[in-house]
Amino acid sequence: MPEVEITIGGRSFEVACQEGEEHYLETAARMLDKEAQVLSDQIGRLPEGRMLLMAGLMLADKTAGLEDRLRDMEDRCAALQDEVQALRNRPAPEAQRVEVPVVPQSVTETLAELAARAEAVAAEVEEKTAPRG
Repeated sequence: MPEVEITIGGRSFEVACQEGEEHYLETAARMLDKEAQVLSDQIGRLPEGRMLLMAGLMLADKTAGLEDRLRDMEDRCAALQDEVQALRNRPAPEAQRVEVPVVPQSVTETLAELAARAEAVAAEVEEKTAPRG
């Protein structure tokens, strides 16, 4: 079982851990040391036991807050997953019938007749205004 030397609040400790878990122990020690440093900066030198207790409580408080936030996020995630599932399971909306107005045949015929008359008038005007040579 490997032993790792860690420093917390300026004090060194030899701690044993499982093989391969040295990194986790060192990371946890850095977190505890950070809290101990805050205490040391605010209060000054504390007895070892009290410093470790206070730093541990500060970390526990942060952890509890993070666990609350994690629980809230998990609840929100579950609600969103339920909503997505409900949307996926919902039947497709019915197709809507869209009616496009159709121009009546009589209007089309009338427009064609007007166009033919206009062309006839234009041809007559052109004939009368064309230079004669």
